[in-house]
Amino acid sequence: MAKLVTPRPFVKWAGGKTQLVNELLKRTPPFFKKYYEPFVGGGAFFFALHREREIKLAHLADLNLELMDTYKAIRDDVVKLVELLAGYPHDKNFFYEIRAQNPENMTPIERAARMIYLNKTCYNGLYRVNRKGQFNVPFGSYKSPKICDEKNLLAVSKTLRNVEFECAAFDDILKKVQKDDLVYFDPPYEPISKTANFTSYQQGGFTQDSQERLRDVCHKLTTRKVKFILSNSSANLIRELYGSNGFHVNEVLATRSINSNPQKRGKLTELIVTNYLPEDA
Repeated sequence: MAKLVTPRPFVKWAGGKTQLVNELLKRTPPFFKKYYEPFVGGGAFFFALHREREIKLAHLADLNLELMDTYKAIRDDVVKLVELLAGYPHDKNFFYEIRAQNPENMTPIERAARMIYLNKTCYNGLYRVNRKGQFNVPFGSYKSPKICDEKNLLAVSKTLRNVEFECAAFDDILKKVQKDDLVYFDPPYEPISKTANFTSYQQGGFTQDSQERLRDVCHKLTTRKVKFILSNSSANLIRELYGSNGFHVNEVLATRSINSNPQKRGKLTELIVTNYLPEDA
């Protein structure tokens, strides 16, 4: 067995929070009971927070069923997953064979291996599906991607040992949270312009109505004395939704690297919203 290392995201995910982690950690309350993340994606903030606090109780959720199944497979049977991934070649023909397979006909370990493999070898590490829900990103141009990162997968498995997983909508959180819990919301970002598209990886997108429902959930959490952190773009809609009613809105700079045009990658102003001030938490 490989020696355990510090866990980090095992997939590249559109909107991943690796570049925003330090700003989020600055705003994390010193005490909370249980941690919830309804849009977990690659889990960059969860893994960073676990390194800082060693989270004892956590509930991670996402609408992407394949992603949630992958988390569960890593938690429950990482050894078999590593063995399977280790045999997958970096080959264009093999990529399209794996991509064409139906995840519903696979075992949980095979589904997890498929998702990790496609993520490591597809174009720009994007997760995107067509109208039928089929993964349709083409083969990438990586020379030697690390398809099986055994050390990290083992570390992630250990970190996930006591974590609950669920494929559910973000407002399901209201059925579970209790006073003094902490919720981190990282929804698909509201586009800052008509040509921007931060939601293409999620089938059905995330509409203005969704953003407004999320704001309403944040209000309900506040009345229940549940703390939340939320990150989003600096779009006018987000400023309007959270710019009053006791919410605290902070501007931060973050690097975004997933864009088909390299010239559009770089520092962007984003917003971090909380229902508390860090010094008062």
